[in-house]
Amino acid sequence: MDMSIPYEKGGRSNQKSRTRQALVDAARRLVAEGATPSVEDAAAAAAISRTTAYRYFPNQHALLAAAYPLIDMSSLLSSEGADGPGPRLEATVDALTRLVAEHEPELRTMFRLALDPGFAQRGELLLRQGRRIVWIEGALAPLRDELSAADFKQLVRAIGATVGIEAYAWLTDIAQLSPQDAIRTMRWSAGALLRAGIAESQKARP
Repeated sequence: MDMSIPYEKGGRSNQKSRTRQALVDAARRLVAEGATPSVEDAAAAAAISRTTAYRYFPNQHALLAAAYPLIDMSSLLSSEGADGPGPRLEATVDALTRLVAEHEPELRTMFRLALDPGFAQRGELLLRQGRRIVWIEGALAPLRDELSAADFKQLVRAIGATVGIEAYAWLTDIAQLSPQDAIRTMRWSAGALLRAGIAESQKARP
């Protein structure tokens, strides 16, 4: 077999696809229970041999990356979309915070690993791939002609800091808000930052 071809892509691909998915599903179940599973843990949970499991995932990092809830959407806006930056941001933040609540265990695991030098130095953690920035940039697209490039970038990142798993963890763990109140606070913060950013830009105009 050509070693450049991933193991699961060569021969008996359907069976290998099922085996890989079983390992991913097992890892997701363990993560949802608060664990940070190793390849051996996922193999045991899926009733698959360790040797076979390592053919699909050579290390824990590869397994956790596959177990992360992949969200490939370039936008969180509905197909109909919304008019104006306010409604567009509200729709995006609503969808984003629901995803945070739905995938809290997986996201907390990735957040924890992002702080672990052993994982962080590899630079491959999916939590750092910037989907949140892309979604917020898309929501605020109508403001690109109203704000300077620097102000637009600052606003996007300020809002992004208030609506992810990091903010959710602080609000629930440190501020001791309920999940529902944490989500309401995240949505309020995003709206307040948008209004402040627009007002500041208008004030700076000659």
